[in-house]
Amino acid sequence: MNTSAAQRIAILIPALNEELAIRRVVESALAVLPDVIVIDDGSTDRTPQILADLPVILIRHASPKGKGESLRDGFREALRRGFDAVVAMDGDGQHDAADIPRMLAAARKYPDSLVIGARIRTRENQPNARRRANAVADWGISWGCGIPVADTQSGQRYYPRKVMQLVDLPAQGFVFEAAILIAAVRELGFGVVSIPIETRYSSEFRLSHFRPVRDITLITLYTIARVFHYRDIFASYRRSHSKPPLVFDPVVSVIHEPA
Repeated sequence: MNTSAAQRIAILIPALNEELAIRRVVESALAVLPDVIVIDDGSTDRTPQILADLPVILIRHASPKGKGESLRDGFREALRRGFDAVVAMDGDGQHDAADIPRMLAAARKYPDSLVIGARIRTRENQPNARRRANAVADWGISWGCGIPVADTQSGQRYYPRKVMQLVDLPAQGFVFEAAILIAAVRELGFGVVSIPIETRYSSEFRLSHFRPVRDITLITLYTIARVFHYRDIFASYRRSHSKPPLVFDPVVSVIHEPA
């Protein structure tokens, strides 16, 4: 697709044992943007072999380091190559590259924001335990950000260059995604806008590497620490829970746009 001549944007795909879906995911990404960075996080299946003939930037970890380190290495590579932004998406097939043009349209309308592909449509497809865990995370991470955010656990995100430069935040695993969201809002003054995407869960996808109890506990502990770090505990709660999050769909116009 055509993007602004001033913007160089890559698609970033962390992958760990994704042989069932990775080729389809990467080919669909290449159909949207020509630059795709894949971080193979120590896969022991055929993931790297499946990608061998595709025109991607492939970085391999000798052993699994977690999603946070995969994103970090992807950000570092994107920064080194001079990209202005990346769109991250998971390698298991749950994200659709066809949603990326709408994410880029949202980024153009809200240039000082992260963009999240929020799993709002067909939410009933999400397993009950995962839906409850995500609701808890949205409640807490929004508080940490001091603004309301829709689907804080979605891995489909548009990260501008300034946000990628937060690469050295001290957080690991899935906590890194919460950490960079909070820091982008609190430290850089960025906003967060979400576009609605389909909720995709199917027997064809491999089991998630996300463990709701363990990972939500770690995310919650990190977020509580950040809430106390910024000190405006009650004011940030009011700001983050007194109005709906900003959700924008370039096709059907604004759904919620707080004043």
